[in-house]
Amino acid sequence: MTTLPDRQNTALLVIDVQNGVVVPGSWNRDAVIANINTLIDKARAEGVPVVWVQHQDEELVPGSDIWEYVPELKRLDTEALVHKRYRDSFEDTDLESVLAARKVGRLVVTGAQTDFCVRSTLHGALARGYDATLVADAHTTEDLTEYGAPAPEQVIAHTNFYWSGQHAPGRRGGTVNTADVTFTAAG
Repeated sequence: MTTLPDRQNTALLVIDVQNGVVVPGSWNRDAVIANINTLIDKARAEGVPVVWVQHQDEELVPGSDIWEYVPELKRLDTEALVHKRYRDSFEDTDLESVLAARKVGRLVVTGAQTDFCVRSTLHGALARGYDATLVADAHTTEDLTEYGAPAPEQVIAHTNFYWSGQHAPGRRGGTVNTADVTFTAAG
C-alpha cells in the first residue's frame, strides 16, 4: 500500500545490532539475534535486499569494537550499509536513496534499541510514505529501569502493541513474528 510510486519491493532492515547496543543483558538477546539471522537467511534466499544500519556517536566510535555488529550476524559486502548519527535511520543518511535504487516501498524492521532507534525509524518510515512492519520477536532493548523507563519486556510488549495497529493514509504499519514473515506485501 505504500504511497511511494514504483516501489513494489520489500527490504529487511537490520538496525544497530552492534556490540555496544545489544549488550549482554539486553532483553532476550540471543533469541532476538537468532531470529534476525533467520530473517537474513530468508531474505537472501528470496533475493530480498538486506539493509544494515549502523549507529555512531561519542560512545560508538567507528572502528571500535563496540561500534561493530555483533559477531553472530554477518553482513555480505554486497548488502547496503547505512551509517547514521540520529535515532531515525532516515535522518541525514542515504537510506532513502538506497531504498529508492532498489524500488523498496515496504520495510520489515528488526534491531535495537526498541525504545530509541527502532521506534524512531518506524515512525520515520511511515511519515515518509513507506509501509513498515515490525518483527515482534526480532527487536530488543537494554534495561533502563534505573532511569525511570519500564522494564525491557514491557517496552517490547508496548511497542508491539501500538505498532500492530499503526497506519496512515495509503500506508500501514503492523507487526508479525519471525516465523510468519513474508517479503511480499499483503493485500
